Amino acid sequence: MRIAAIVVAAGSGERFGAAKQFLSLGSSSITAHSVAAARSVASFVIVVVPAEYDGRGEGADVVVEGGATRSASVRSGLAHCAGYDAVVIHDAARPLASSDLFHRVVDALGPDVDGAIPGVAVVDTLKMVSGSLPATVLSTVDRDTVVAVQTPQAFRLSALRTAHASGLNATDDAALLEEIGATVIVVAGETSNRKITTPDDLVWAQTQWELA
Repeated sequence: MRIAAIVVAAGSGERFGAAKQFLSLGSSSITAHSVAAARSVASFVIVVVPAEYDGRGEGADVVVEGGATRSASVRSGLAHCAGYDAVVIHDAARPLASSDLFHRVVDALGPDVDGAIPGVAVVDTLKMVSGSLPATVLSTVDRDTVVAVQTPQAFRLSALRTAHASGLNATDDAALLEEIGATVIVVAGETSNRKITTPDDLVWAQTQWELA
């Protein structure tokens, strides 16, 4: 199976206060670590960057400009995936994803499986609320029926293209496959595969990198 990877690094870093995906983690950028991890399964890696990007590609084969939304950015990458059987989508802000995790999602694909995504158990009590905080509690969610989803996420290319043909936006690509009735399964994720969203997350990631 021929596999391509799209590393999504087009965010503005508004919550972080900077384009955190291009900050340093050890001797390389956060995005460069994610590109290197994607190469554990992919023979061709695309990195999707913001319009103002002036780097050297972070080790990817192709650099493309992203869109106004995450889904639009993935579609920019998909335009360069002709000839591949499967595509792995990975958020650049998860630089500590292991090669084992990349193989796990890819290995789970099959004739009856259109997508495979990693998930970890939720340990906190979950409440359904009326809106943004402060909010009224509406109900308690059974945490045994939910998981916290991560990337990398692997998809059969034909299914992913069909899902994106709608032009809709979602927080991850699996949600678009759900909309078309495709089969997506969850495999075991990694608690160490933490997304760098705040400065505290970066401090944590630097500590983990030094300990590795």
